[in-house]
Amino acid sequence: MTIFLRNRRAGAAATATALALASLAALAGTATPASASGRVTTAGPATTATALAPEPAAAPKPASPAASASPAPGDPAVPSALTLPRPTGPYATGRDTLFLTDHERTDPWVPAAGARRLLVSLHYPARPGSGGDPAPYMPEAEARLMLAQRGLDDPEWPGLVAATGTSSRTDARPAPGRFPLVLLSPGFGTPRATLTGLAEELASRGYVVATADHPYESTGTELPDGRVLTCAACDEVDAQPDEAGRRKVLAAVSAGRAADFSFLLDRLTGPRPAWRHARTIDARRVGMAGHSIGGNAAASTMAADRRVDAGVTMDGTFFDPVAARGLDGRPFLMLGTDPGHAPGAGDTSWDEGWARLDGFKRWLTVRDSGHFTFTDTPAIGEQLGIADPDAPLSAARSTAITRAYVTAFFDRSLRGRPARLLDGPTPAHPEVLFQRP
Repeated sequence: MTIFLRNRRAGAAATATALALASLAALAGTATPASASGRVTTAGPATTATALAPEPAAAPKPASPAASASPAPGDPAVPSALTLPRPTGPYATGRDTLFLTDHERTDPWVPAAGARRLLVSLHYPARPGSGGDPAPYMPEAEARLMLAQRGLDDPEWPGLVAATGTSSRTDARPAPGRFPLVLLSPGFGTPRATLTGLAEELASRGYVVATADHPYESTGTELPDGRVLTCAACDEVDAQPDEAGRRKVLAAVSAGRAADFSFLLDRLTGPRPAWRHARTIDARRVGMAGHSIGGNAAASTMAADRRVDAGVTMDGTFFDPVAARGLDGRPFLMLGTDPGHAPGAGDTSWDEGWARLDGFKRWLTVRDSGHFTFTDTPAIGEQLGIADPDAPLSAARSTAITRAYVTAFFDRSLRGRPARLLDGPTPAHPEVLFQRP
């Protein structure tokens, strides 16, 4: 479940969904776009490419009680530019975007909309010095919607967030070779943009990364034709009379994303791939990670699609439970907040899921973290002067921990490389606790 703290000027507003289902409050977040080369490729049964403006990022539906402070408009402490932390791997990174239509499925939230559609950002290892401008972070209109929903109404901020500096280049030429594929899924009501920093890091370390937006599951997803889709799934959750009903809808969100990612795998690795650089993907090595409901979707996808070899949840409740039969011995990493996702804490779905995981597995929790520690939120929020007293872990530490453990897990699971970081506690990351090793 995705929730966001509003600043003090906005007051303490929270949706029933956030209060009922979210166990942790998080720092106000931000989003990034999904346009790669300033070019969006629209692909259905036959792939066609059209030159379009950079596409979307969206604003989450749920909000949580106020607990953060932000500078007043015009405050000199507000920076003139925001940036994501630079990736640390040996590769330069490029970004493309796909707009895909699954003509075999009707949209589960708005059937009248017709076929299910996906917007996908593809980050990939690139040749140094190739490509055009830095890939845009997100459209300003979407930044404005997102910030307004979270009660962050400084008129200068939408432009700042939209212009956040990234490290990927548009139209960059792929590096030679074939690379494992990692699928990424964002939190409920949250745009895929929030995982841009992790996507760039993985791409810099030799992975192709496909991050998907799921229409009607973000409060403002802009399509290539300029239409903005609102969060019908959020409305469906809020309309439920009790927690059991809300959990049932959220389980359907996770299961629906599994169908989305199976379709995406078909379009990336099938006989008629939708992506122009699909030859760089090694389809024999596929992993998936997600934040919040996206982490649940990683387990749901693995249960439904044997092509996904390893999975990671980043602070995601298993509304759709881990399959009773396990995941056929495939590895899975649970990375979450402490104490919220420690054994016996508020989210019992992790205790139940852990017992069902039947392959290599790790259960890690992070001290002083919040729900959005594992996304771009800390880096952007810190630059805007937003602080969450309940999640004091710095942006630098949040970034370093998320990158280190997710990369180590996929290096071990998809490349067969030693990953001593996963063997136990280390002085380099004293905040990370190993649970039930």
